[in-house]
Amino acid sequence: MDNKIIYYFLGIMFIAVIGIIIAYILLYKKMQKSEYKRIQQLQKGTKENRFSFEVLWQKFYINYRKVFFLKRYVLKLRRRLEVINIDDEFATRRDVAKILTKALCIIVPVMLITIFLSKDNLLLMFILLMFEVFMIDTLIDGSVDKIDNKLLKEQIEFFAEIRHSYHEFNMVEEAIYQISQDDEKSISGQGEKIYEVLISNDPETELEKYYDIAPNVFLKEFAGISYLTKEYGDRKVDGASLYLKNVNNITQEMQLEILKRDKLSYVFQSLSLISIAPVLLLEPLKNWATSNFSFTSSWYMGKPGMIVQIVIALITFIAYILIRRLKDNGSTGINTKNMENPWQAKLYKNAIVKKIVDLFIPKQGTKEHRKTMKMLKDSASPLKIEWLYINRLSLAIITVIASIMIFAQLHKIAINYVYTEPTTDYDLIGRFR
Repeated sequence: MDNKIIYYFLGIMFIAVIGIIIAYILLYKKMQKSEYKRIQQLQKGTKENRFSFEVLWQKFYINYRKVFFLKRYVLKLRRRLEVINIDDEFATRRDVAKILTKALCIIVPVMLITIFLSKDNLLLMFILLMFEVFMIDTLIDGSVDKIDNKLLKEQIEFFAEIRHSYHEFNMVEEAIYQISQDDEKSISGQGEKIYEVLISNDPETELEKYYDIAPNVFLKEFAGISYLTKEYGDRKVDGASLYLKNVNNITQEMQLEILKRDKLSYVFQSLSLISIAPVLLLEPLKNWATSNFSFTSSWYMGKPGMIVQIVIALITFIAYILIRRLKDNGSTGINTKNMENPWQAKLYKNAIVKKIVDLFIPKQGTKEHRKTMKMLKDSASPLKIEWLYINRLSLAIITVIASIMIFAQLHKIAINYVYTEPTTDYDLIGRFR
């Protein structure tokens, strides 16, 4: 009886396998004749058969957008890179992900080391971590500057090819169109945009719009002279084309700009990282001093030690900001902040905040109000007077809170020092006896 059951079970399994094979063959033949086959042929060649960094960067970008504290940096990078990678969303997302990933790979280990070294000193840890957050902006700006420098070098080759093409076609827009067909270069997108401006129904208006998004002043100048040459024609000066002379002048200016940027990069090479070394070495130096010279522990445990450490951190921070300003080459000089509806405007809409801020804003028609408005206009600041006073009040509040926290910590250290001050004798070099 048992053998018959086994035979029946094997027979059913065999029939089931045969049925599955027949169903697969029939389904496969039907799919080959259906719309599915056509879709497969369309997809053929578009899928990546192996690991691709290009796909990985796009996934990183999507994930970075979802992280709260990284979203700000993603938007800031987008506003700058959109100008360089004009109308190229894929390249913009790829470059954003690359730069942000590189910055995180540097800053995260530094933060972990800082936390490990200063875990016994919470105030110093907080100062160091805040300082390292500012480093992300420097790393991001440096990466964008590299892309902008690459674009500037491509412009020299682009203008050289424009000169040859202009000799061939003797038409500005045709020369620009022919040279802009190389999709491998970033400058090609700028060339296509200038070509669209020149052939538009209202080139003057489109040119003004392009001035607002051009990544550097040299492309603005090139677009301007190209428009004037197309509208009013070229003329000869000393037997040479005025248009080509202007292009040569712009090229010479770009070469000088590249030399200036290279010199700045060489002079300030690694100087930003060196400037923060005193802060990063505060805790290791303290540990070394207290372990080898016992009398220094009493100094570090008291107010003077903490005050000196805070002063060193502030001086280092100021030096770091000054070096960053000096190193700034003005590349991609656009305002990456959203000035249409900034956080100041959102805060000022609150009725309570509005009443408090209005108490500090000088009345219209007064000397102080006119002086403030004149200073804002002279500095070409996008801030309104309400936003300016919100910034001042916010800075004052933050300063007061930070001062209270520092004084409270110093007071706590002083009390702890009184209770734990060593009273035994010690050697000048060595530990307590």
